[in-house]
Amino acid sequence: MQIDVREPSKLGRFGDYGGRFVPESLVPACEEVEAAFRAAWQDPVFHSELDRVLKVYAGRPTALTPAWRLSEELGITLLLKREDLTHTGSHKINNVLGQALLAKRMGKTRLIAETGAGQHGVATATAAALLGLETTVFMGEKDMERQQLNVFRMRMLGAEVVPVTAGSRTLKDACSEALRHWVTCTEDSYYCLGSVMGPHPYPWMVREFQRVIGDEARTQCAAELRAATPDYVVACVGGGSNAAGTFAGFVDTPARLIGVEAEGGAAMTFGQPGVLHGFRSMVLQDEHGQVTEAHSISAGLDYPGIGPEHAHLADLGRARYVTANDKEVLAAVRKLAASEGILCALESAHAVAWVLRAAASGEIEPGSTVLLTLSGRGDKDMATLMELT
Repeated sequence: MQIDVREPSKLGRFGDYGGRFVPESLVPACEEVEAAFRAAWQDPVFHSELDRVLKVYAGRPTALTPAWRLSEELGITLLLKREDLTHTGSHKINNVLGQALLAKRMGKTRLIAETGAGQHGVATATAAALLGLETTVFMGEKDMERQQLNVFRMRMLGAEVVPVTAGSRTLKDACSEALRHWVTCTEDSYYCLGSVMGPHPYPWMVREFQRVIGDEARTQCAAELRAATPDYVVACVGGGSNAAGTFAGFVDTPARLIGVEAEGGAAMTFGQPGVLHGFRSMVLQDEHGQVTEAHSISAGLDYPGIGPEHAHLADLGRARYVTANDKEVLAAVRKLAASEGILCALESAHAVAWVLRAAASGEIEPGSTVLLTLSGRGDKDMATLMELT
């Protein structure tokens, strides 16, 4: 496994973003996680254990699938990185297995997690069952209603799922509740955060656990394209872990990096610098600096902030962030299913929607090669799709 030497500053900053804005009572816990991760990430034994479980349990490497019919229709070469084919059905398992092994190494006996669409919660419950750990997952009451299948899956796997009834009753509030709970039980519990957000070291650590996506895709693209790299690398972005992991494999290439946000939760597009859940980044806010609610058909992108490294990449001009709306996303799900026989998650469909739009308008030049990460499969979204299509 390639180890990235790029990391945030000693204060946990990516440029102007990141950091560790937590109550004093959580600082020692964050420092403990950072020290443990640094030691583990330099330990070949830890890497060997993680590589093995990703291979024999999670199903890595995942396929790089040419979208033959869509490519012909759009006049481009579209390659799909299939994180939907992992065990549990999304990229979340990569990060969770890494953090669960780290928690075990630290002597923790319980995992705490937040979840929006439920995929991170399912992955956490899965890893906990595998390693013999207890699990508590905080989930917004609204998200529990629209993701009942994943709630049932978590409980089948032995997790306690705690409804969060405060605020918008979505991912933002689940994160807040999970952090509040962690304060009370840091001695025996590990907070398994699901995206490249939160206090340092989480944005960096989660990116490193997810970079397996980009590293694999780069090798696979080189074989598929005979040593060339894609012209575009595209992924959906909420907090942004699947995009951060994908971009990590291509950030030093000429590939254009495109993150696609939900139009109603587009922190990079419509937000302002602010602090949320222990980190500084771009955040949706009103004129008084109060965090506003995000809105998306996809529970996994229903978050008013974005990971700090994404904000830094945008400042550098290295990545560009665009949006897709709910109508485009529903059309993209149907198009991919009918053209390629792949039912993707609503989150992933945001990336598909932008490629369809950009190729049709000429923004993506004819003949271009586009790598698109399908972050998850659409099983969890069938009830929503049945209601809206």
